[in-house]
Amino acid sequence: MSVLLDIDGLKVVFESRHGDVTAARNVCLSIASGEILGVVGESGAGKSTIGNAAMGLLERPGKVAGGTVTLEGERIDGLPPEAMRRLRGAKISMIFQDPLTSLDPLRTIAEQLVTTMTTHLPLSEREARKRAVALMHEVGIPDPEARIDDYPHQFSGGMRQRVVIALALCAEPNVIIADEPTTALDVSIQAQILDLLRKLVRTKGAGMIIITHDMGVIAEIADRVAVMYRGEVVEAGPTRKILGDPDHDYTKSLISAVPRPDVKLDRFPLVEHIESAGSRRSLDLKTHWLGQKRDYGALDGPLLSVRDLEMTFRVGSMFGGGRRSVNAVDGVSFDIAAGETFGLVGESGSGKSTIARLVTGIYQPTGGAIVFAGTDLAGITRRRELNRHRRQMQMIFQDPYSSVNPRKKVGAIVAEPILFHKLAGSRAEVNRIVADLLDHVGLGAKVAGKYPHEFSGGQRQRISIARALATRPRFLICDEPTSALDVSIQAQVLNLLKDLQAELGLTMLFISHDLPVIRQMCDRVAVMRRGRIEEIAPTEDLFERPQNEYTRHLLKLMPKMTGAAA
Repeated sequence: MSVLLDIDGLKVVFESRHGDVTAARNVCLSIASGEILGVVGESGAGKSTIGNAAMGLLERPGKVAGGTVTLEGERIDGLPPEAMRRLRGAKISMIFQDPLTSLDPLRTIAEQLVTTMTTHLPLSEREARKRAVALMHEVGIPDPEARIDDYPHQFSGGMRQRVVIALALCAEPNVIIADEPTTALDVSIQAQILDLLRKLVRTKGAGMIIITHDMGVIAEIADRVAVMYRGEVVEAGPTRKILGDPDHDYTKSLISAVPRPDVKLDRFPLVEHIESAGSRRSLDLKTHWLGQKRDYGALDGPLLSVRDLEMTFRVGSMFGGGRRSVNAVDGVSFDIAAGETFGLVGESGSGKSTIARLVTGIYQPTGGAIVFAGTDLAGITRRRELNRHRRQMQMIFQDPYSSVNPRKKVGAIVAEPILFHKLAGSRAEVNRIVADLLDHVGLGAKVAGKYPHEFSGGQRQRISIARALATRPRFLICDEPTSALDVSIQAQVLNLLKDLQAELGLTMLFISHDLPVIRQMCDRVAVMRRGRIEEIAPTEDLFERPQNEYTRHLLKLMPKMTGAAA
């Protein structure tokens, strides 16, 4: 097999007024024709930096300070920008992690795919469009003939990621660098995408580097694995050897933190080499602010009852006709008891996040009832009364980067709901509560004066949790709260949520496409498909004895850590 991409002794440095920061040092990786190399490690390990350096996409002040990058025998790390632009897409392509920032929001999907293909391939616009439709079908986008003329905002997060994958593959590059390509995808589409990538590599003789924190994906697709820690490759070798019999202590700890799909544990194991966000103190609810004014009175029945819920969206152009109705939620009913963690799983676009937005009042349903603590929220017309109920429910969003205001300091972000709902008498009291909340989620009071960009993804998610707790809620909606986090930070955040639930008696609606995480977190689970619920069952019953054929299909597709150490 011929070597397609060779990275030899690469060093990447970010210059700053406080001195240079070395993001990667002495990194040696190579990819042969028909081979898939997995690169794993925690946030900040240097994984994405290596991919960006190979593509010539390092952002200032980052620079390649040593080593070489060779593509098909030609050194490319020193090429001028115009020469690199001709290579990108045609010979080397990248699947980016964030589909929102890698797609142009002002151009249709057809425009973006067709332009890329006609630039790099000898195709007419008509031929390129036909190939674009076929690619969209291959990556699992339903009704591609109609959806190809939609804009990125008209797709769910998972479907946008599929479009990004189609965009990276459309010009048939020889080398593909996939940076967390399946993070936003459910297990069925993930399996489809991995099969597509594997087939492309095997049949076309391409080579691929797949950067991911999902060890199940690595077990499923990679031929070899390189483990990165603090900018260096600490261990590399065949996938079965690395997952089943690792040599480095960091690798062993990393594998142990992967959520178990086969058995439920009380807590998630932590990666010993990774520093936690900070220690937490147990609290006395009789004296602590979070425990005050939590007597909501007797509850006769479930805390949340959803009955025949419906949500219809109108999509397509409003000018040239072609607008159509999409039933995002179609007759959904379920109950959540006080103190329970209720899971929602299903494919991207199945309606999970839409339900979260309906329950919190972000969307208004087109039909059905949402009864919270005995009150039908749809029947409330006075804003003050509606806010009183909304104060009791808070949401933790999927993306810790876009869900906090980058222009505000952390203290102001956490204080906002306290001020809005007038939960404190003075500014000094607000500041004291904010400091205590930040301390309680393991960040410490001193971070109140910093901005969100100064924190990692896991720390930002802790900020989001502190903000959610600021109204003393009884109900938390967690919409994919850890899908953007690596396994060690995920373990910390999920353990924190478990602790908070035990301390405060919280009820949670937990939405995720990660089935092992659902098994560890939830008491009962509902499986959604195309806006409907296929099955509801206690978690262990659902995983051990699924009744619905679609549920069995999802569980069968769940990546398994083949060869991993027990």
